[in-house]
Amino acid sequence: MRIHLGTDHAGLEFNQTLATHLTEAGHEVVDHGPTEYDALDDYPSFCINAAHAVVQDQSAGVQALGVVFGGSGNGEQIAANKVEGVRAALVWNESTALLARQHNDANVISIGARQHTEDEAIRFVDLFIAEPFSGEERHARRIAQLAEYEQTGHIAGKQIDGSAE
Repeated sequence: MRIHLGTDHAGLEFNQTLATHLTEAGHEVVDHGPTEYDALDDYPSFCINAAHAVVQDQSAGVQALGVVFGGSGNGEQIAANKVEGVRAALVWNESTALLARQHNDANVISIGARQHTEDEAIRFVDLFIAEPFSGEERHARRIAQLAEYEQTGHIAGKQIDGSAE
């Protein structure tokens, strides 16, 4: 599987460890930066580039997922979710890593590099990558509603922003 990575200075060291781990596990790793430490760097472009590449690969039929991280993982998740077609989940334990795939068919996860040990974060990533989407109708329906809203600003039959369709 192709795994796209994006981070900022807070996750740079972990990024290198994770890339090595994933490569040794047989994955193709694409690192979207940064490539060197800069305490003033800005994570949005790195995370958006990683997220965009996941969507592009998936649209082309390539099995791909993404992992973005920074100090808390919050801003990185927000950045990734700005890309149409991305479902980025903030992961902070094994359960959220599994549920991100099982229930949300997340294609990107975000982890706070300053919130976890490297071993914990690697475990979260490994679980996320290995776990399939459940395919349950209720989860597929909800994901479809999110995609519909993302593309149209509406959800058929649902009230959005106080107005019914």
